[in-house]
Amino acid sequence: MSATARPWTMQTIARRLLAEWLGTLLLLAVVIGSGIMAERLSGGNVGLALLANTLATVGGLYVLIEVFGPVSGAHFNPAVSLVLALRGQLAWTLFAPYVLAQLAGALMGAWLANAMFDVGVLQVSTKLRSGTGLWIAETVATAGLMLVILRAPAARVAAVVACYIGAAYWFTASTSFANPAAVFGRMFSDSFAGIAPVSAPAFVAVQLLGAGIGALIHRQLGPAQG
Repeated sequence: MSATARPWTMQTIARRLLAEWLGTLLLLAVVIGSGIMAERLSGGNVGLALLANTLATVGGLYVLIEVFGPVSGAHFNPAVSLVLALRGQLAWTLFAPYVLAQLAGALMGAWLANAMFDVGVLQVSTKLRSGTGLWIAETVATAGLMLVILRAPAARVAAVVACYIGAAYWFTASTSFANPAAVFGRMFSDSFAGIAPVSAPAFVAVQLLGAGIGALIHRQLGPAQG
């Protein structure tokens, strides 16, 4: 998910930041909004709620990568931006603006989801997510995501990434946040998809670790084909 090289103009930079902001906003609106809807309609069946949340996230993520990928690379994720900057695929001058756009988008996506479902725009999650198993799961989820992003054929990256996240919702104990911006946004929705602020720092730390592991595995595997 790296943007094609293009002339460095203020208009180009503004468009890329707009794409990262709007894409992350919509991603968080999809994740949180579908979580709220699933919780309301599932009648207390947590497995059914997670399935609905997963399907909405897979579809939304696929569409968002297809739409915004040609503009900004569709990172929507500070860990992805960091690894791509370290690899020389994102200019360091854009790294901080990308992350700020992603965090702002995540926050506003949470607010939008809260507003759509009339649960109070300004809220903080009380859902604790802590423990060794969850931290291992987030490391694995983010390592896998980074590996998939770096190795997926360019023409199929949207489908491959979306499918991986859908699978990781179920095979990881943490339901695969795999994204520091998602952690940040989910802190502001006290819903099925939320995470309490006290749980967030450990999630972000292991996500960054996982991203590094994924990049290292990719390096050891050699150049991706296609």
